[in-house]
Amino acid sequence: MTDERPRPAAPTPARRKRTFGVYIGRFEPPHTAHLHVMLEALHSVQKLIIVIGSARAARNTKNPFTADERQDLITAMLQEAGIPRTRLLFVHVRDYYYNETLWLSEVQAGVHAHTRGSTDVALIGHIKDESSYYLRSFPAWEFIPTHVVSDLSATDVRRAYFEGRHGDAAQMVPPAVNAFLDTFRHGPDYAELKAEYDHLRAYRAAWKDAPHPPIFVTTDAVITRSGHVLIVRRAGLPGRGRLAMPGGFLEQHETLLACAIRETHEETGLNPSIDLAAALRSQAVFDYPDRSLRGRTVTHAYHFDLGIGQLPRLSGGSDASEALWMPISDVLARPELFFEDHHAIIEHFVMRG
Repeated sequence: MTDERPRPAAPTPARRKRTFGVYIGRFEPPHTAHLHVMLEALHSVQKLIIVIGSARAARNTKNPFTADERQDLITAMLQEAGIPRTRLLFVHVRDYYYNETLWLSEVQAGVHAHTRGSTDVALIGHIKDESSYYLRSFPAWEFIPTHVVSDLSATDVRRAYFEGRHGDAAQMVPPAVNAFLDTFRHGPDYAELKAEYDHLRAYRAAWKDAPHPPIFVTTDAVITRSGHVLIVRRAGLPGRGRLAMPGGFLEQHETLLACAIRETHEETGLNPSIDLAAALRSQAVFDYPDRSLRGRTVTHAYHFDLGIGQLPRLSGGSDASEALWMPISDVLARPELFFEDHHAIIEHFVMRG
């Protein structure tokens, strides 16, 4: 493999140390280039606030590690490099696929909790492509560009890790991170993620000869009744065991609404005599480009409100191992239990009232 180790940072002019630096990333997992950026930043700031994205998300092959695990890894690799823990501060931020204002607000609030109103804050980063747009979203913080030059990518680390090329992965991460990865791959979570990774590779390979990249169309149903949401537990890959809305792929000769109703009855056992079409309250399209690891998938979601009364009986079926009525408060409080962006979609409808 090619040598992907970061090149040393170019010398920078002496300057007054900022009180706080902010470095934003997902760090899935933290690799050697991340380490070099953080070490460079710590020459310019007294305390480094590391904002860890994709927090409170279910494990998948893109986000295999929890925010707490990533925080521990970053702490370990920096302490291994001689940085005291007292110079490190952390903020965990959820993904908000369809409301960037909420994401910005959560970053700002998390940083403010550490800075306590100080304006002596610098944002650390490298504008390399369109994925770095967020670096322009915090004009109140001075931007300090990193001089670390590297082709390293956490995507490449994950690819090597889940394809069994552990020696390659080890060359891309600090020793403390590699030790964790080595331990993690002997546990049940790695086994499930590896199965999901292989499933997704085969799924995408089946479409590789299509004349154009495929765009899949699905429907999902958010069904509410007496302060509860109708939820299914996925039976198969990807997302086995995760909570989700009932839904599925549009068939050739049905409308979107008919698809959502059909999938609901097939996956939940909801009594067919319940007229879902009459209970339709709203609908929306969810098209975040990376919302599904299977490929470009646009879903049309429908909110059906069944009013007040006893909760209808359910039975899991088809692609669901279980169907259940879940209190709305529990749904909103547990985004880490849900498949892909299903929590965000449910949140969209139930928060509107």
